[in-house]
Amino acid sequence: MSKYSDKYLISEWRTAPKRAIRDGVGEALVKIGEDERVVVLSADLAGSTRVDKFAETFPDRFFELGVAEQNMAGVAAGVAFTGLIPFMASYAAFSPGRNWEQIRISIALSKANVKIIGSHGGVATGKNGPSHQGTEDIALTRVLPNMTVLTPADATQCQTMIEAAYKLVGPVYIRTARPETPNFTKKYDFEIGKIEKYREGRDVTICASGIPVWESLMVAEELAKEGVECEVLNISTIKPLDRETIIESARKTNKVITIEDHQIAGGMGSAIAELLGEEYPVPIKRMGITDKFGLSGEWEEVYKWFGLDRVSLKKAVVDYLHE
Repeated sequence: MSKYSDKYLISEWRTAPKRAIRDGVGEALVKIGEDERVVVLSADLAGSTRVDKFAETFPDRFFELGVAEQNMAGVAAGVAFTGLIPFMASYAAFSPGRNWEQIRISIALSKANVKIIGSHGGVATGKNGPSHQGTEDIALTRVLPNMTVLTPADATQCQTMIEAAYKLVGPVYIRTARPETPNFTKKYDFEIGKIEKYREGRDVTICASGIPVWESLMVAEELAKEGVECEVLNISTIKPLDRETIIESARKTNKVITIEDHQIAGGMGSAIAELLGEEYPVPIKRMGITDKFGLSGEWEEVYKWFGLDRVSLKKAVVDYLHE
């Protein structure tokens, strides 16, 4: 019996073709755009965030607001209260980075039915450099009451995630990424609040989100040849957190590693540490960005610099198991 999930992973997941996670945005918006209540707002980054596909298909329901992210949040909230379903898109560094106060008051506090797409999340943004690398967005959004926080692992999951967010009434933040990475998951009805278990294991639980999910699977594949069985969880919903699945896995392995392209302070790893610290204390190691800003360069090289690459993760798992 395979240790890998047939429900979530395509059969050729190890050699999956590459697509940018953000590519799933346009495809999903065009699909749900058949509902005339759906509108899209952009802050001068329609092409980069991939909402341009919606603009081309439904030009009368696309609104270009220019470099004015704070205004975009206010407009989106107002539009939501007319009964429409607005999706607002920019880089994560600018939304929620620049317009957090407007998101807090106009959207979260008001429970406005606004969907926020934060593109170019993490240092995977690469050459754009630290000014455009959103490495704090998960912390900024998960702290807000009424806000749901989602992070897809690939373009296919991004598409199904946006379709699920469209059906949910209330504020949602969806983080996407710039580089082309393996598109390795099956299309299925994404369930908000449910973590996907991609691999069964007994020795250590790897909790990953975003681009590091596929790398975690490859690390598990390599370590299995050395007799180490890793359980791999895709933490696609960061808020609300699937406490049952995380605790169940922690009970089985009694060791947890988290890896994310985000500051470890306030990110996905913090959320899991908070949960386990209160409900099932076990040793936990968090991998991510440690109180630093990003760097400009090819994204794979930047990942190596910050210890987010496959080699670094494998070493961390091995060292952790021998502590």
